Amino acid sequence: MSATWAPDSWRKFPVMQMPEYTDLEKLKTVEARLAGFPPLVFAGEARKLKRKLANVAAGKGFLLQGGDCAESFAEHSADNIRDFFRVFLQMSVVLTFAGGQPIVKVGRIAGQFAKPRSTPTETIDGVEYPIYRGDIVNDAEATVEGRRPDPERQIMAYRQSAATLNLLRAFAQGGYANLEHVHKWTLGNLKDSPASEQYQAVADRITETLGFMRACGITAETAPQMRTTDFFTSHEALLLGYEQAMTRVDSTSGDYYATSGHMIWVGDRTRQLDHAHIEFARGVKNPIGLKCGPSLKPDELIKLIDILNPENEPGRLTLIARFGADKVEKHLPDLIRAVKREGRVVVWSCDPMHGNTIKATSGYKTRPFEAIMTEVRRFMGVHQAEGTHAGGVHVEMTGKDVTECTGGLRALRDEDLNDRYHTFCDPRLNAAQALELSFLVADELKKEMASRPKTWVDEEAAEAAE
Repeated sequence: MSATWAPDSWRKFPVMQMPEYTDLEKLKTVEARLAGFPPLVFAGEARKLKRKLANVAAGKGFLLQGGDCAESFAEHSADNIRDFFRVFLQMSVVLTFAGGQPIVKVGRIAGQFAKPRSTPTETIDGVEYPIYRGDIVNDAEATVEGRRPDPERQIMAYRQSAATLNLLRAFAQGGYANLEHVHKWTLGNLKDSPASEQYQAVADRITETLGFMRACGITAETAPQMRTTDFFTSHEALLLGYEQAMTRVDSTSGDYYATSGHMIWVGDRTRQLDHAHIEFARGVKNPIGLKCGPSLKPDELIKLIDILNPENEPGRLTLIARFGADKVEKHLPDLIRAVKREGRVVVWSCDPMHGNTIKATSGYKTRPFEAIMTEVRRFMGVHQAEGTHAGGVHVEMTGKDVTECTGGLRALRDEDLNDRYHTFCDPRLNAAQALELSFLVADELKKEMASRPKTWVDEEAAEAAE
């Protein structure tokens, strides 16, 4: 890495997981158009998220990050966005109230269109096609024309992201997130789920608390934080031409920000030290995520941290562990110890999805819910053993009642998968499974809080009193 950086300096480095466009002139034209479009998010919003993540890194908050595996053009609707946001709020309420920590809410939404893939092509009925890389690149339908990478799709991705952000901001700030409406958030597809009963119990306790607060004169009218919430967006910064086009200089600080989303992350397949994705990510001032898989060695992780966060800025870097339930205890402790030994300040988050993908006997790609839960438990257990803060979870989920991950309280089986298997890429938790996961995380957070040294608890209480 050189000392100088520019939004296009990544082009001088080897690059992985990028589509091969045939019409390069059209690609240049599209990227030039994007560079003239308004930003999707603003530098001040990204800085606010960074401050919140700094609190998480200090053990004074928890990151809830989740959303679609890959957003699609075909399923873009107000109802889908609303249902996702509603379940996300439910999860946040459970974690806040039952887990006793402020929750930083970051969606995999309004930009999560590109997907890394294991192979560049796939063969269907004897015909070889380019692999589907997300709607921003090509079409999920296996046709010669549809699978050809089309630069014009980046314009559609931008417009869909803008529309999604507009609705999310309205939901977050326009009263939809009002805690007084907690009972109304119970989705119809949760009514028959045991998780719904747990949620209702929490909701009842919140209602009692709100009644007491109203009696004390604290209402949604007098305390704006009760009727609004901060919600941020994130995605994998995979399609670097698009990211470059959306990178702008902040007029107040003079720094570069990726305005495609508040937080971007580098995937496990593109985190090579001397490659283009790390080069791009190091130069923007947004909060950055780094996926950490089983092949990542402690010394390599420290080098990556030094590149992505050379000033050791709290809130800048989130390490997203994605090992698989059976590999967490083998790999995670060494990474935690290396980070502690070198004095690096990071947020540790758990992605329990990507290491637990299997092919079911029915032929569908799925993720056993028990494996997902086990990875979360072991992730948080390792942090308790190491005396560090398990700072977040990163999940692929939807607000719909899909049948993509087996297990859960409704005990979905392999033979149930074809009922409502709607994902365009990887299997997602449905609304009930996502809510069930939030109760597990809340219970684990309680254990961590109880195990903290008394001096740590006393310091938190003193800061809260101030």
